[in-house]
Amino acid sequence: MRTLFIALWIAFWPATSAVAQVSVGIALPGVSIGFNVPVYPELVRVPDYPVYYAPRMDANFFFYDGMYWVFQRDNWYASSWYNGPWDFVAPQVVPLYVLRIPVRYYRNPPAYFRGWQRNAPPRWGDHWGNDWKLHRSGWDKWDRRSVPQPAPLPAYQKKYAGDRYPRAEQQQDIRSRQYRYPPREAQVQQYDQERRQRLQDSQRAVQAPLRQQQQQQQPRQEAAPREQHAPAVRQGKSVPPEQGRGQGQEKQRESGEDRGQGRNK
Repeated sequence: MRTLFIALWIAFWPATSAVAQVSVGIALPGVSIGFNVPVYPELVRVPDYPVYYAPRMDANFFFYDGMYWVFQRDNWYASSWYNGPWDFVAPQVVPLYVLRIPVRYYRNPPAYFRGWQRNAPPRWGDHWGNDWKLHRSGWDKWDRRSVPQPAPLPAYQKKYAGDRYPRAEQQQDIRSRQYRYPPREAQVQQYDQERRQRLQDSQRAVQAPLRQQQQQQQPRQEAAPREQHAPAVRQGKSVPPEQGRGQGQEKQRESGEDRGQGRNK
């Protein structure tokens, strides 16, 4: 699985620094990240950052710009709901303020974090190499006086736990009605658009067979009433039921009169 991630990362590495040309979700929705979040987690803001972390979880679990971000098994993942489904995010498009989270707020840091300054961001350039450094040049330099306000927490998700946790195809509808925050950072905007498109495609794929089945059943349902009211056919001609019954009654009366005349004779 890790080999697949690396191959996809290399395939999608852009030739230029234009972030808008890079796919964020890399077509791997629903990736397992190795742990389950059964209830909405406690989230605490990282001081002076527009980011929240989960201090009670044994995981590198964050919330930024309307999305959840997890660093697990040396990879980044993102989701719009606290327990996924999760999408793999390539290193070159991880949002800036997620990269800038200080080492001390990683609750389950990898071994190579040891010795790094706890109040500074991880040394991603040392870890991901020179190509990554060139692509994300300046990621660790920003005006700390102009840090944006954090996105509001999606507290509405607290009531969706256990058996009530929505399926992926339901999540977008619930979120669009109860959480109106628009992402600010370009990478998050692109990820959000790709995620919405994937969900729409998935919904259409599920609904298409149902619509086809309904269309096939409709002609049979319409044909049934016509068969029940089919006109009577006599001697190759369509005769209304009322007319047929009347002629039969007249013939019966004629037969009775003939028999009566016979007795009188």
